[in-house]
Amino acid sequence: MGVESEFQKMADVSKIRKFKDAADYTKRFVVQEEIDKYLPGGRHFIDEAEINRCITDVAEKPVDPARVREIIAKSESTCETLLPEETAVLMSASSDPALFEEMCAAAGRIKKKVYDNRIVVFAPLYMSNLCVNGCRYCGFREGNDQQKRRVLTMDELKEEIDVLAGRIGHKRLIAVYGEHPTTSTEYIAETIETCYNRQVKAPKTGAPVGIRRVNVNAAPLPVEDLKVLKSVGIGTFQVFQETYNRKLYESMHPSWSVKGNYDWRTTCFHRCMEAGVDDVGLGVLYGLCDWRFELLATVMHARDLERWFNIGPHTLSFPRLEPASGTKVPEESPWLIDDDTFAKIVVIARLSVPYTGIIITARESPESRNRILGCGMTQLDCSSNIAIKGYSDFADEAHQEKDRQQFMLGDNRSIDEMVRYLASRGTITSFCTAGYRCGRTGGCIMDALKTGREGKFCKINAVLTFREWLDDFASDETRRIGDALIEKELAEIREWVPKFYPSVIKQYEATCRGERDLFF
Repeated sequence: MGVESEFQKMADVSKIRKFKDAADYTKRFVVQEEIDKYLPGGRHFIDEAEINRCITDVAEKPVDPARVREIIAKSESTCETLLPEETAVLMSASSDPALFEEMCAAAGRIKKKVYDNRIVVFAPLYMSNLCVNGCRYCGFREGNDQQKRRVLTMDELKEEIDVLAGRIGHKRLIAVYGEHPTTSTEYIAETIETCYNRQVKAPKTGAPVGIRRVNVNAAPLPVEDLKVLKSVGIGTFQVFQETYNRKLYESMHPSWSVKGNYDWRTTCFHRCMEAGVDDVGLGVLYGLCDWRFELLATVMHARDLERWFNIGPHTLSFPRLEPASGTKVPEESPWLIDDDTFAKIVVIARLSVPYTGIIITARESPESRNRILGCGMTQLDCSSNIAIKGYSDFADEAHQEKDRQQFMLGDNRSIDEMVRYLASRGTITSFCTAGYRCGRTGGCIMDALKTGREGKFCKINAVLTFREWLDDFASDETRRIGDALIEKELAEIREWVPKFYPSVIKQYEATCRGERDLFF
């Protein structure tokens, strides 16, 4: 890799195992001892028998409305993860229009309590599409000759950042990597460092702008590799389970592949916590299996993390199967879900894991995302391009190419359109990344989220970053609507924390004068 980079000076990269080629990687990558540690006695925390009992004996049976309201009240008052059986009660209740309306209202109240009226925005950045796995539903899978393969060089990555940070205005990324020895932990760490180090100028003000937080979506890693990523400032580490149904999982992920190891994947977040990567993001690919099974298993996963570490998932994601190159699975699966069912999943998830962030990506249509905006969503992406090197190749257009990306997107709205739409609904767009840099992660943030303190505190930083973005990037119409919303937000802050308000205004006025990256 040439001259030793800063991450190599900071991290003990000597502990990263090296592999000769893809075959060697596939054969040797999994560390069995790091699985067994979290499955004592060989008993898995995803209890399929209990999940099936909850479905047949609870979710498929009529429920007492009083019991439903009791569970809703528990979710609102404690912000603790529900029991699987309680989630199953909500599943049954969701078929009753009146009860589901009550659930939606409660989900909105919980979101407001925990995260206030903020929506955090980010952009996906695909670093590579080389992969050693054979997932039947994925365009990136090994052997799919319809996919145009490439791995971003550091110079190409800088070009992507120039567009994302310098022309669009993103501050937060989710960097996505195929599983392959070419995109090893060392490569992931170097790309994170490159993202942080690239600085450009905002188009309207000339202010210095850049990426302030890199979250990662990658394959499960051993503890030592995760420690390396921790040392270079990783944000949230996402690993999507795809499906928790072991039999279906094995049929979708060939046994010869690394991803074919169900236990290695499901214990990934336990290893993350052990390594100090305490912000983790769970996700299921809805449409592969019965959504009720998947959501109940997600609740079990969250509860097991809490049992071991007293820390639950920082985020839950809800990707749906979408068309991809070289596969018919997304069209032929018997478990595809419609928009009504998708809305139910999001609402029940918000009630079941009240403190967590809920990410709804641009896989969804604009109509679908607009519909569930008030039902618990906290993060979304916009101005997204998931082709490898898609941002710099197609900087000024919403362009998609099936053979260059993992799946097809449904929502192509620009960040300016999205910010304007959210502001028109009274929702502030947050570009804040202060929590990571102030150490408010993992267990530190859990109590603050559950009590509602974090939402109020983060509103201040949301206002500061929103002011930055409006001045640096917004169209005239978006800025006009955004300015009105900021006045309302500042009035609320003054009412909540009158003694602290002068400090807020001091930082706000400095931001208006062109200072950047101020936060509390």
